[in-house]
Amino acid sequence: MRQMHGATSTLSRGQEGDCWASPSLRMGCLWRKTLSFCLVFVPIYLHGASSQEAAPAGPRKPFFERLRRLEEQFRRFQEVTLTHLQSVASNYNVSYNVDLRFRSLAEESQAVAQAVNRSQAEVQEELARLRAWVRKAWRRGRKVDTRLRALDLTLGERSQQQARERKEHKAQRDALQDSLARLEGLVHSQGARLAALEGRLPVAHRGTATPGPALVPAPTQPEQLGPSSLKLPRDRQELRAASEHRGPQQDSSAPLQGTWEPPAPGSRRALSGAATALRGPPQQGPGDTCSVGPTLVFPNASTENVVFLRPSFSAALRALSFCSWVRTTSRHLGTLLSYATEDNDNKLVLHGRDSMPPGSIHFVIGDPAFRELPLQPLLDGQWHHVCVIWTSTQGRYWLHVDRRLVATGSRFRQGYEIPPGGSLVLGQEQDSIAGGFDSSEGFVGSMAGLGIWDRALVPGEVANLATGKEFPTGAILTLANAASAGELVQRTSCPCPELCP
Repeated sequence: MRQMHGATSTLSRGQEGDCWASPSLRMGCLWRKTLSFCLVFVPIYLHGASSQEAAPAGPRKPFFERLRRLEEQFRRFQEVTLTHLQSVASNYNVSYNVDLRFRSLAEESQAVAQAVNRSQAEVQEELARLRAWVRKAWRRGRKVDTRLRALDLTLGERSQQQARERKEHKAQRDALQDSLARLEGLVHSQGARLAALEGRLPVAHRGTATPGPALVPAPTQPEQLGPSSLKLPRDRQELRAASEHRGPQQDSSAPLQGTWEPPAPGSRRALSGAATALRGPPQQGPGDTCSVGPTLVFPNASTENVVFLRPSFSAALRALSFCSWVRTTSRHLGTLLSYATEDNDNKLVLHGRDSMPPGSIHFVIGDPAFRELPLQPLLDGQWHHVCVIWTSTQGRYWLHVDRRLVATGSRFRQGYEIPPGGSLVLGQEQDSIAGGFDSSEGFVGSMAGLGIWDRALVPGEVANLATGKEFPTGAILTLANAASAGELVQRTSCPCPELCP
């Protein structure tokens, strides 16, 4: 019987593991366990009953003891069976919960699979639309590429045409600049010749003219100067006609002594003809020149004696003309004009100092480039008319003193521009904007009739300005722009410069 119980227990343990494989086998496992319990209990009960029938009636006490033991075994068996059934029931509840979890997971997995399928379908639709859009964009890109190629070809042709036009314009501009430079040289050359001829006229009539410091008025200048009007024979005819109204005719057709010729490029020289003319007739003075405007008097070289012109240059300058009546009482000229900017305190300077040769002045444009100009006649303490003219075309410059061309040159700051927005002062040289003055560079004397132009004045305009006939138009600055002055600088209005202090 023990072997049968062991076999049944072994069978039940072997099958117990299979009962948890699936929920459908759980009930079958329970019935099998109940059946095994009955198979164990019924043989035991039948074996006890048969023993009672076979035993004699006399000795019944052992029978009850056996029965009691059987009852105890049965009770223990009931307890074991109950415990086993409780464990089975608890395992069944656990398996039932696991089954519910499996079902929920299966449902969730199905829902996820459906969502993935829907997403895949949507992605496929999006990919199809994207492919269609890419095909359209590719076709459009081909069209745009074709248009860009055509536009590139058109732009290339236009750029080549513009490059050719720029080259042609540059060649034309260079030719015009060369012609203008030659024309300016001819104009100033003829002006020097005219000045020399005009200087010879008073010498020719010195015997008949009334002695005195006044000069004979110059012949009327042509209204328009051109290549045809600048020929020397025509000028000589005009001078002959003028001399007929003044006295006996002079042989002006003879060769002129010391006639000025245009200098070689880059050279700077004083005109021998102008010097000869300066030695011949009396010096041009302001005796017949009046109405020159206000006069500024600088009594000494103090750094406080400075005059500011405001506003200064409002636009870049490619040409410049500075003209003024000047009288100095010092042994050196000092600074007439100083223009400083933030990047250079010597953008434009006309200055001399006590350490320089007497009568010389530096004409500076964009320091350190400068030219030394001879102004020795200004040291006689008399009024003189000074004009300094510069143009960036071939870097030409001219110096006129009392209508006469004293010095000229070229290749001085060719193509340069004087920038706007700086500080412009008279009487002192700036080492910084509106400051850094030095008494050794101060101007001592008087200035009158000052004017600054953004173009190159022609000799006729210089002569008219020096004789008081006409003030050239287009002046960008005059003494009317004097915004502030030093404490000792005097501003007076004189009818004529010779009457000024």
